[in-house]
Amino acid sequence: MKKILVTGGAGFLGSHLCHELVDQGHHVLCADNYFTGSRTNIWNLLARPNFEVIRHDICQPLYVEVDEIYNLACPASPKYYQLDPIQTLKTSVIGTFNMLGLAKRTGAKILQASTSEIYGDPEQHPQTETYWGHVNPMGPRSCYDEGKRAAETLCYDYARKHAVDSKIIRIFNTYGPRMAGDDGRVVSNFIVQALSNKPLTMYGDGSQTRSFCYVADLIRGMLAVMQSSEAGPINLGNPKEFTMLELAKKIITKTNSQSEIIFEPLPVDDPRQRQPDISKANKILNWNPLIQLDRGLDLTIDYFRTCK
Repeated sequence: MKKILVTGGAGFLGSHLCHELVDQGHHVLCADNYFTGSRTNIWNLLARPNFEVIRHDICQPLYVEVDEIYNLACPASPKYYQLDPIQTLKTSVIGTFNMLGLAKRTGAKILQASTSEIYGDPEQHPQTETYWGHVNPMGPRSCYDEGKRAAETLCYDYARKHAVDSKIIRIFNTYGPRMAGDDGRVVSNFIVQALSNKPLTMYGDGSQTRSFCYVADLIRGMLAVMQSSEAGPINLGNPKEFTMLELAKKIITKTNSQSEIIFEPLPVDDPRQRQPDISKANKILNWNPLIQLDRGLDLTIDYFRTCK
């Protein structure tokens, strides 16, 4: 049994990771400041003897003894990371610095949750880990994009200078149960609107593409990276690409909704295409996503129906 710290553990991804690690028998310490996370996500873990939770902002040092660290703390949806861009940048840079310092002191392995956003509005398609990206350093998304890029640099430098066993994953669009209905991400937005028969808000003309990975597949990939000798970066996502218009129509059909689709201007720096090249994950980890969009949407819609 390992003692494992999950920062951002009460969030969407963090809570799924905490549940899996607790079920495996590890002692899990969940740290979250509840800016976007929720105690509801971890409610059924609170009585488990191998789970504990602390309210903590990783911009402040944390003094605990752990064997592994999953650093997931940071708002991930544009709605929330743009709400306080300075705090978002601090979480990525100062927070990661603090977690790397903890890993150095304890000898823990650390997995840094980076993002496909480090590729910006990509000029390479699909995106490989060797692509440096096409990022606006002065736009409304820069606090998140550049913060995560700086966090990756810190991981590389701590590995080189202090021999910290750091691993980097780049997460592409992930969805599933426990997404917040108001977090502004496209899957949850469309499902909540469709279940209420409200118009689905489409930004741009709907031709922009994304690749959607179901949360259980992503968690399986995260665990595989942590247990491997691979330092990364390594893309984790589903390479099957869909337009936003295709996604909206799927959700309307699956929910038997009467919703119409309304079109709004595309936000500044919104990527036109996003698709991971996962050949590295497949070769090194033998990892591929198993749950495709139709099945994943059914599971996610069922979750939101119970939350209405």
